Amino acid sequence: MEETKEGFIRGLGLLDSTMIVAGSMIGSGIFIVSADISRQVGSPGWLLVVWIVTGLLTMIGALSYGELAAMMPKAGGQYVYLREAFSPFWGFLYGWTYFLVIQTATIAAVAVGFGRYSGVLFPSISETNYLIEPIRLGSTSYAFSLSTAQIVGIVMIAFLTWMNTRGLKIGKFVQNTFTFAKTGSLIALIVLGIIVGLAWHGDIAAVNFGNMWGVRGGLQDVGGGLTAAAGFGLFVGICVAQTNSLFSADAWNSITFTAGEVKDPKRNIPLSLALGTGLVITLYLLANVAYLVTLRFEDIQKVASDRVATATADVIFPGAGAAIMAIAIIVSTFGCNNGLILSGARAYYAMAKDGLFFKSAGELNKNSVPAWGLVIQGIWAAFYVLPKTVKTAADGKISYGNLYGDLLTYVISAALIFYILTIIGIFVLRMKQPDAERPYKAFGYPIVPALYVVGASVILVVLFVYQTTATWPGLLIVLTGVPVYFIWKSMAEKTDLTDAKAK
Repeated sequence: MEETKEGFIRGLGLLDSTMIVAGSMIGSGIFIVSADISRQVGSPGWLLVVWIVTGLLTMIGALSYGELAAMMPKAGGQYVYLREAFSPFWGFLYGWTYFLVIQTATIAAVAVGFGRYSGVLFPSISETNYLIEPIRLGSTSYAFSLSTAQIVGIVMIAFLTWMNTRGLKIGKFVQNTFTFAKTGSLIALIVLGIIVGLAWHGDIAAVNFGNMWGVRGGLQDVGGGLTAAAGFGLFVGICVAQTNSLFSADAWNSITFTAGEVKDPKRNIPLSLALGTGLVITLYLLANVAYLVTLRFEDIQKVASDRVATATADVIFPGAGAAIMAIAIIVSTFGCNNGLILSGARAYYAMAKDGLFFKSAGELNKNSVPAWGLVIQGIWAAFYVLPKTVKTAADGKISYGNLYGDLLTYVISAALIFYILTIIGIFVLRMKQPDAERPYKAFGYPIVPALYVVGASVILVVLFVYQTTATWPGLLIVLTGVPVYFIWKSMAEKTDLTDAKAK
């Protein structure tokens, strides 16, 4: 296999790259979030519209990123694109947010999801089966705990981190195996759901699709007292719902971080982005069709714990749906986290090479992978499994949430800002580097990428106006990177000066 000048091994073919894209996208979101979306938009038709909007934005984003990936086929992905288009400062702000929350909190969330669904098969694994009861931090709204589900999540992160330090070959084998398995499970759910729904529950499909646009059921306040019952409230609801659907379809850019290990990257990265996102978005839309032919829309809105896929599986296999979906989600989350863990460390590698991250993260081990980057990421992600948020009801009853859940809610808007900036970066680089080799050019340039910028910006504005408590904290998280950037930059400059004097 070809070895790059950095020491990476180009061992990822088109199939492997596509599996990283698809496998990193499919976690547990598609099996759950449609319940929340249905409360935000209030009708079957608008539920499908939300997923169509997500699909269009994701596909346009992926097809646009292909130009940047083919132009700069090196480890680091989005960090490198922002650095080259704007400046190292903007690249670092993304990379810092990516490490601090986006990637590591997502890994923690997926790991706890793995533990939670393992509990369906093994009841002793539970978020309420504590080895260490929640310890509240003074009078704050935060606590630390250690339950059996949290232990399973931490073990999962540690195992996949260790396994990926053993080399790319092992990591891609796990990715391919689990992505094939979970894609097959999702396809089976879709096909059986549609067949069983239409054959034995045709009345449900008739009700849902016979009145696709009529708003009904329990509606959620999407901000400012608005609900989907009013026209403008529906528009706001569709925008707010994107936080669920876009998050479920996120991580499609994972392959760009591993560009230094892709064979014929100028061809295979753009292709894998198109194939992987196209496959997943199609399956996501069809999964929602399957939900709508097996479950009344009002039942989707109020299904227990938002487990829409489990309720659908129960219709297909009465009494066995919970166990079947638990197995499917266990497989799905394991494969998802492998892709996230594998790709994330490559971003920190590029940052470290620029003197903007821990130096050890910029070194490859004997297996040609950034082992210390993997370890640092694994430690921070495992830490996120432990903190809890504490909520006290009016009656004095205490309930617990997960800190990583709040953080991910906060940075969804911030992540969208970076996606918009990266697409704008295509326009900037066309002006800054007009003669640069572009083996693949963004589909429909300049109109299609511009549509992404406009559409995503509209969603962003709505989120900042109507979901203030869930968006503005995300900007503060991003801004924590400002002093860190100047500290690391100063340290790097001192190191370079010392090295120069030594010579």
